[in-house]
Amino acid sequence: MPTTVHAEALTRFGTAVLESLGVPTEDAHLLADSLVVAELWGHSSHGMLRLPWYVERLRSGVMTAVTTPEIVMDGGAVTVMDGHHGIGQVLSANAVELGIARARQHGISAVGVRNSNHFGTAAYFTRMAAKEGCVAILATNASPAMAPWGGKAKSIGTNPWSIAAPAGSRGVAVMDIANTAVARGKIYLAAERGVEIPNTWAADENGVPTTDAKEAIHGLILPMAGHKGYVISFMMDVLAGVLTGSHFGSNVAGPYEASRPSGCGHLLITIDIKSTMPLAEFEQRMETLISEVKAVPKAHGIEEIFFPGELEDRNTAHLKEAGISLADTTWQSMVKLATETGTAFPAANT
Repeated sequence: MPTTVHAEALTRFGTAVLESLGVPTEDAHLLADSLVVAELWGHSSHGMLRLPWYVERLRSGVMTAVTTPEIVMDGGAVTVMDGHHGIGQVLSANAVELGIARARQHGISAVGVRNSNHFGTAAYFTRMAAKEGCVAILATNASPAMAPWGGKAKSIGTNPWSIAAPAGSRGVAVMDIANTAVARGKIYLAAERGVEIPNTWAADENGVPTTDAKEAIHGLILPMAGHKGYVISFMMDVLAGVLTGSHFGSNVAGPYEASRPSGCGHLLITIDIKSTMPLAEFEQRMETLISEVKAVPKAHGIEEIFFPGELEDRNTAHLKEAGISLADTTWQSMVKLATETGTAFPAANT
């Protein structure tokens, strides 16, 4: 049976676990918050089930507890940061801060990050920039998950990307997608919960579509939109891996691989909206676009049309009050972490 816990309690727990492994308090809170926010958005695939993965990587030393970013190329509007295998969330937050500052100076900036780690959800970071009056585009690469179009061995990552923009009274409009039919975390979540997956998500090791999540983990995730998903994913690897000087293709390791340095890369492009028009004008134009989309006649059985990011905001408002429901296996993994680290365990809602 799922267990329900308040978001604040989960964040405190995750922060304490990470602190026990030598992660500085501010960085530990950022990482824990990124997982809890994913839960609040309704994306448990990127939530607390990943905390044990990060813990094992910290324990093995392939991800360093103290993150020390270093700018290795500085061209003003374009910079490259070496993460020295630090925490992906911390490096990405640093990239956002630098990206906004440079965009204020130049109108647009690009920050490349090399030798990083998995950063959770890309939207967590593009939303940061959008709330500061910028449009942000963030790409990352990931360990091999799908085959190139026509192949039967995985060599291309899901390579997610996100775009976010401020939307005035509507908050933030944000897209965050993997280029596969589904993010790999959703398959791990299905396996953890013991439920079948749609046969359009993944194939087994022989390339045969499967509904068994455990078979899918060892098989291939299918690209979204056929060959289009493959080529988009390929080009995101060009931006996040090849261009930044980080690992790419089959050399990238996933967060669930406890003993391999990840070497993943990120590319953040930030546009200061004031360099194109007054922010208030941009936000009014965004509100007009959103209103137009939401006013479109609804298809049969549809109650409401959402703009990108709206559903996550709705979920957050609800789950902050109702609490976050955790699968039993996730709950048990946190009980284990609490015992191993001597950390106070969050109480379930009653």
